[in-house]
Amino acid sequence: MVTHYRQNSTRTSEATVKHKLHKELQALVIEYQELNGIHIKRYEKPPSALEIHRDCISPGRPAVIKGVTDHWPAAKGWTNSYLRETLGDQEITVAITPNGLADAVTVDPVSGQEYFVTPYEKKMPFDKFLDIMLGEKSEYPHYASLQNSSLTTEYGALMKDVDADIPWFSEALGRKPDAINFWFGDKRSKTCLHKDPYENCYAVVRGTKTFTILPPIEYYCIHESTYPCATYVMNEGGKLQLSPLDPSIRTPFTTVDPCAPDLERHPRFQHAKPITVTVSEGEMLYLPAFWMHQVTQDGPEGVIAVNYWYDLDYQSILYPTVNHLRRLVAGVLDDNEDLAGCDSSDEEE
Repeated sequence: MVTHYRQNSTRTSEATVKHKLHKELQALVIEYQELNGIHIKRYEKPPSALEIHRDCISPGRPAVIKGVTDHWPAAKGWTNSYLRETLGDQEITVAITPNGLADAVTVDPVSGQEYFVTPYEKKMPFDKFLDIMLGEKSEYPHYASLQNSSLTTEYGALMKDVDADIPWFSEALGRKPDAINFWFGDKRSKTCLHKDPYENCYAVVRGTKTFTILPPIEYYCIHESTYPCATYVMNEGGKLQLSPLDPSIRTPFTTVDPCAPDLERHPRFQHAKPITVTVSEGEMLYLPAFWMHQVTQDGPEGVIAVNYWYDLDYQSILYPTVNHLRRLVAGVLDDNEDLAGCDSSDEEE
């Protein structure tokens, strides 16, 4: 009888603690939203180092900046004929998926289990990839989205057409970018909601990119969990199929779609206020580290972008705060110790 009472008392105490924590985290989200709203800073010309640091880097707020790429040879020079002539049969890495979702949580049609699935990566001549971007029929969406500084490696011949860094941003941070990436895809490709441990300067050279973004403080709202990993492989019949990794590992991710949230599955997302910003040709988005973002794109001849990743300042309060939020939400509210023990700087990008 005493043991039963103690068990009930413990469960009641845990429920009370969780209820209070929910209320406090909701209050934290609401307070941040009331202080900042959904405003996006816009610059009609590149800011000074002082301006970008004061207005955006220090408070951790995004911005759209015009005029950053006006002087780049790439701005007007990256025509289809120029890209074909410059890159030609250069072998590039292309991500291919059946649904265009790149890294995403997907249900295995065989087992019915959810997996965090990475794309099938195929090496092909740039010529062939460009033909697909220009309308050549392909069964699956193709996306040139290799990271790890792809512009300085696979697309090195194009590096002379852009700046080696964003000078005023480098001055504001006191360091150069860690990576410069080249992106080329079409409207069939979409990047699911995720976050990166980098200060991101993302410049659109062709087409438009639409970012749906959430600040790190809204981590409470996204129902992150961990999922067993898989990848797409091409079978003998030329069809993509999901292949679980062996040995199995698990990766943190969220299944929430901020543009069409399923509030039955993700009830906490009702407290989020996602911000939608479209970045047009010739504009650059500054996206602070750990801001969650989902990205779609559109353009009649594909969408080309270049982004500069600057490493996070790990001495700032942001990194331990993001990890603390994860431990509270995952470890206390969701009883997911596997996720609570993850490091926010060591995730899929």
